[in-house]
Amino acid sequence: MDTTQAMGDLGVTGDLLDKETSRQLDERGFVVLRDLLSVHQVEELRRRLVDLLAEEGESAGTEVNKEPGTERVSDLVNKGGVFEVCFTHPLLLAAVHRVLGEFKLSSLSSRSPSTSQGDQPLHADWGGTAPEPGDYQVFNSIWVLDAFTVDNGATRVVPGSHLWAQSPADVMMDPTAPHPAEELVLAPSGSLVIFNGHLWHGGTRNRSGRPRQALHSYFTRRSNAQQLDQAAFARAETLARLSLAARFILDV
Repeated sequence: MDTTQAMGDLGVTGDLLDKETSRQLDERGFVVLRDLLSVHQVEELRRRLVDLLAEEGESAGTEVNKEPGTERVSDLVNKGGVFEVCFTHPLLLAAVHRVLGEFKLSSLSSRSPSTSQGDQPLHADWGGTAPEPGDYQVFNSIWVLDAFTVDNGATRVVPGSHLWAQSPADVMMDPTAPHPAEELVLAPSGSLVIFNGHLWHGGTRNRSGRPRQALHSYFTRRSNAQQLDQAAFARAETLARLSLAARFILDV
């Protein structure tokens, strides 16, 4: 199987991304796609995350990383079929392919900033040298379970920064400080935020006093190492459940 066949089997067609979505992704580096999840899907995902956090306790998120001030759950590919949409949705895959070409899932995790926590410095998701435009290595996405609002830790982005071939730390005295061109990504529950992984972005503080759950589907070029080695972590029941095309996206 190859990328073309896998994407075709998963419903990705050449006309899925309209011109405006493609333009925004190319020029601004991010797009908010509304109403990709039904109310029922959102509730299922939210309930499963609550259960996993209770089951895993202090070990939650350790497969990838724990982040102070947040609740995280990682390796979600292996923790329920409800998460499969997060790495097989045709619109998402079409966007990833536009930016990366040959790609695979790097990790699938959740992130919820705790009360009065969640601030992150502006950063890009690639630890190496910032690439020239077009030579992108990573792509990220956020499945919005609880609406992103001004006061609950929504992600901030600097539109167009993926084109600058620089990282925030290269040019900012303090990447935790506001950037004059930054925008807050506000989105209703059920939305998908897709963005070039080299776009400058970061979490903001959750001042709402309530949880703010979101899922992150993170992709990389097929030639790169994954954030979570999907083959090493794959469970027999997961492999039995997934289609060959979905397994190709995971590189297992």
